[in-house]
Parts: sequence; structure tokens; C-alpha cells
Amino acid sequence: MNQTIHRVSGSELTTLLSSGGSVFEIFAALLVLHLAYQRIRASIKVYLLDFTCYRAPDSNRVPMSTLIETIYLDDKLDQESIDFQARILERSWLSNQTSIPPSLMEIPLKKSLSSVKIETMTTIFTSVEDLLKKNKLSPRSIDILITNCSLHSPSPSLSAMVINKFHMRSNIKSFNLSGMGCAAGILSVGLANDLLKVHQGSLALIVSTEALNTHWYIGKDRSMLLTNCLFRMGAAAVLMSSNDHDRDNAKYELLHVVRKNKAKDDQAYRCIYQDIDSDEKQGVSITKDVISVAGDMLKMNLTSLGPLVLPYLEQFQYVIRQILCKKLKIYESSSSYTPNFKTAFEHFCIHTGGRAVIQAMEMNLNLTKVDIEPSKMTLHRFGNTSSSSIWYALSYLEAKRRMKKGDRVLQIAFGSGFKCNSAVWRCIREVEPNTENKWLDFIDSYPVDVPDSTNIRTG
Repeated sequence: MNQTIHRVSGSELTTLLSSGGSVFEIFAALLVLHLAYQRIRASIKVYLLDFTCYRAPDSNRVPMSTLIETIYLDDKLDQESIDFQARILERSWLSNQTSIPPSLMEIPLKKSLSSVKIETMTTIFTSVEDLLKKNKLSPRSIDILITNCSLHSPSPSLSAMVINKFHMRSNIKSFNLSGMGCAAGILSVGLANDLLKVHQGSLALIVSTEALNTHWYIGKDRSMLLTNCLFRMGAAAVLMSSNDHDRDNAKYELLHVVRKNKAKDDQAYRCIYQDIDSDEKQGVSITKDVISVAGDMLKMNLTSLGPLVLPYLEQFQYVIRQILCKKLKIYESSSSYTPNFKTAFEHFCIHTGGRAVIQAMEMNLNLTKVDIEPSKMTLHRFGNTSSSSIWYALSYLEAKRRMKKGDRVLQIAFGSGFKCNSAVWRCIREVEPNTENKWLDFIDSYPVDVPDSTNIRTG
């Protein structure tokens, strides 16, 4: 039997409301409109056209022994604090190729508003300029601009700074995210995804970075000294589109974004926390709770992500195992079953929060050394570049020519709050590395053997 679905227009709905239609009729009309809107919105595809990462000049390179020597000569810390940082660096997986701003290598160390402005302008402007030039785009073609930097939020904002520098349009939709931590890169992707679906056919530019000069810690609190050992200079610029005509030029299609936070829990809220120490010196504290909190957040995120990406058979096995474990007590409750997410993804780009974060992901998701290679090599070569680190890992995969048509890649990141965000992309064409890939000129030497410990102290 043929059925005709009557579509309710806006004028018909207005007439219905003004004529005093029944509650049921009004509700039904609103429901039809809502379902129609959701169907249209779901049909809109969002693409990743291109991205670029910032690589500091060799003059910004900071070998670990040089960093320790600079800290010692700056004469603001006691020997115990210096030795603590040296021990962390020795087991950090970082190489001698990572970079920090020149202001942090001066003696005495120079922390100032002018220094952090120079740092952010250098990383942001270089990344955006490289991306626009590579894609032969005019800055005025950008419809949506999103910048994120956790610890530097000036006035005017960083997004206004980009608009001013590149003379973007006066009607550009601009957003500046601050205080969102290392997970802000994926958070920005989620925001861009929502905006691009509302404003179909638009072009969005995301810029992710972190300012080191702002939160470089010169006190004696060990939980705050950790950031000096892990965070390094970096940024990424990302170009996304919801225009169907851009599909042929796009690299990836965005499939899912899942965001979870646990800010309501005090332990999670304070495990990464900007504060002042007992000597009134400002820093960012990373407590010992961060790994356990990150593990809980990972479970929350994957619980929501799993049904969206896992094959039905894998989901069925997980449900049966949970029933056998919890209801029938056949398995010990401690021997929890982790779904095989390698059935859903060919590649993984894990936020390079540190050695412990990558190792925890490797263990919890039963990943192989090849699976964690992009993130481990990114941490080794560039350090923890905060919200932009997931793009350095994806850039590594492209430089290695591993991204093939149809491949799915999971980007996952943790951040203060506490947050765990994930994004799933599908490669829609063979991706060949271009000359702007920051890994390209030394990619043949990777992967390298990263020792679990090295010695940077003499005597």
C-alpha cells in the first residue's frame, strides 16, 4: 500500500498554532519538523581537507642536558628540584630534538607578556600561513575560525589576532577556546563539525597551540615541575569543510566525535590544576591521580564510542562476557573483557601526554608497538605539544604512507577538567605526503629505538 508523507512547512505550522489546533496536532507537527531537520543534518558530510603542523627552527632545539644546565645557571631552584627534573627527563622518552621558545633559554629566564605574545604569534601565524599557502586559499574564504590555547587568553583574543593578521572577513564566525587543556584539539573539531552542519557549505579553520612561557614553573613543587619536563613548542592548523564540492580534494571524512568530562568529581577536577604553590609561584599541578582518572575517562568515552564503531559480532561478544561475569559469576570481575577496537580502526593517534599515557593506552586497548608508534615517535621527536599532538601523530602516518583509502583512524586525547575526547576519521583517498609535512625530511630514520631510560647527568 502506497503511503504519502505530508511535509509540514513553516507557514502551515504557523497557521496551525494561530488557529488553535489541538495539543496533539501541534506536537505531531513539531516532531515531524524535528525529525526532518535531524535527517537533513545527518546527511551533511564534514571533511578534513588538509592540515599542517608547526616545526620550530633548529635554533629553538633544547637538548635535555642543555635544559638542565640552563635551569642550574638560572639559580632559582635548589639542587633537589633540579635532580628531580633530570630524573623525569631521563625516563620521559623525549629526544634532544624537542623545542622551547628562546625566552625560556635566556639567563635569567624571561617570563613576560611580550615573550608569550611572540611565542604564540610565531606558532599560530606560521601554521596558518603554511596551510593557506599550500592549499592556495585566500584568508577571506574562511567562514569559521576556531582557536584554542589553554593557558594564554589575551584580550583581544587569539582568534581576533589571526583575523587581524590575515585580514579575514568582517562576518567570519570566530571562537576562542581557553582553559580546555590538551583535549581542546578534538573539542575544536567537534565544535567545527556542529557549526559546519548548521552552516552547510562553509569552510572552517582550526588553530591549536599551547603557550609555554605562560606556565613555565620556577618553583619547587614537584607536581608543578612535571610540565617543564614534558611540554614543548608546537601548533597545528586544520582546514575542514561541509561543501560537497570539496570531497574530491579532501583527505578524510569525519565520522564521529565523542566528548566526555568528569568535572563534577573533585578528584578528577583537580588532577590537572593551575594554582600557586606555597611560595606564591604560579604553575600547573599534575597529581598522581591523573593516570587512574584518565583510565576511568577512557572507559566512559569508549563505552559511548563502541556502539558507533565496533562490528556487531564484537559488541555481542562484549555483552555476553559482561553477562557471564556479572550475572553468572563465571569469570572473575577483575578479568574484565576489553573489546577489540582494532576491528574498528586501522590506525591510532593518541595524545602524547607522556610515556605513562601512551603505555596505559597500549595496555588498556591491547595495542601493538606498531599501533602506538605514531604517538611514541611524536612524543620522542616533538614532546607533548598539547592539543596539537594528535595532528603530529597523523602527520607521521601520512609521511610513512600508511593512510590508505578506506582506513579509519581514531584520535583520542585527555585534558584538564577532566576530559577525554575522541574523533573518528575515514580516509577517502590515497594520502601522499607533501613537501609541507614536517616529518618528511627525516622520516626514513623512523621509527627509532627509544630507551626506557637515559643518562643526562654527569658525575
